[in-house]
Amino acid sequence: MKLTRQQLEQAVSRQIVSRQQADDLIAFLKQQPVTGPVFDFTHLLYYLGGMIAIGAMSLFMNLGWEAFGGWGIVGISLAYAVAGCTLMSIFQQKGHVIPAGICAVFVVVLVPLSIYGLQLALGYWPEGKIYLQYHGDLHWHWLSMEMGALAAGAVMLWRYRYPFLVMPLAVTLWLLLMDAMAMLTGDRFDGGMSALVSMWGGLVMVLVALWVDIRIRQTTDYAFWLYLFGAMAFWVGMTLQDSNSELGKFLYCCINLMLMVVGVTLIRRVFVVFGALGVSLYLGHLAFSVFRDSWFFPVALTVIGLLVISLGIFWQKYEQVASVKLRAKLPTPLKELLESKLTM
Repeated sequence: MKLTRQQLEQAVSRQIVSRQQADDLIAFLKQQPVTGPVFDFTHLLYYLGGMIAIGAMSLFMNLGWEAFGGWGIVGISLAYAVAGCTLMSIFQQKGHVIPAGICAVFVVVLVPLSIYGLQLALGYWPEGKIYLQYHGDLHWHWLSMEMGALAAGAVMLWRYRYPFLVMPLAVTLWLLLMDAMAMLTGDRFDGGMSALVSMWGGLVMVLVALWVDIRIRQTTDYAFWLYLFGAMAFWVGMTLQDSNSELGKFLYCCINLMLMVVGVTLIRRVFVVFGALGVSLYLGHLAFSVFRDSWFFPVALTVIGLLVISLGIFWQKYEQVASVKLRAKLPTPLKELLESKLTM
């Protein structure tokens, strides 16, 4: 749980700890490294600025860069990479872990751009095709860029151990899976195939995240970004599945309820958020399709909502006892993972 200054002040007022102990504890906590993503306003500015810079070298590339030619793009990419590494080193020396990690990701994102420029300069890039323009005849060119990004991300993560470096690895793995399947099928995906691959790929990523979470549960949270993108890929792929039966839609709701349970169990809010969105979509389907002309449905839904709130109150009352009994039945590594999160 998070410990606030106000809670410490209350503990001092109740003579649970002394003033000196509270001050020493605050000083100690301030010196500890950040073990997981924190989203206060300062970190929001960090990530916003970082994503703008990263997006400039990836998502928002435009035709203006084509004027520099292949070798020009390679040279500019290397210059940006040197600047990114320099900033990363400065931030690292000053103890600014999050900005340093963002600069490391910025350097990784430059790798596909430099590979594109190299292919363009050597004449391997198909004439008339531009960066980020995806066509069926660009498969191996695109895969080489993704493999380069994956290798660079793995090396940077091994060298610097910044948790944010897992983010480009997760995104690249997903893109690599999609493009590899496109090569195997010989053409671009249709919507149904893309959703199916995204769903199963996301599920695999979530399982990998769980494995990472268990293996390094006592250190920095490297699994966060894997959980985030894995859950996103799985949920979006599942939501885009074409189901014309009410049974299929009901199963979709049940899976989303399971996601919420998984989120509570693993103490990962991302599953709860996506699960709640899925349940809301299903209830919207019931309201506007199945029970469109029924006055009773909103009343029944209100009653169900109140029952859920009552269940929450009941769970809060007996949560400690129930949690201990449930964790006792889990495998030892998973039980230790959950206990480490509960005692933070």
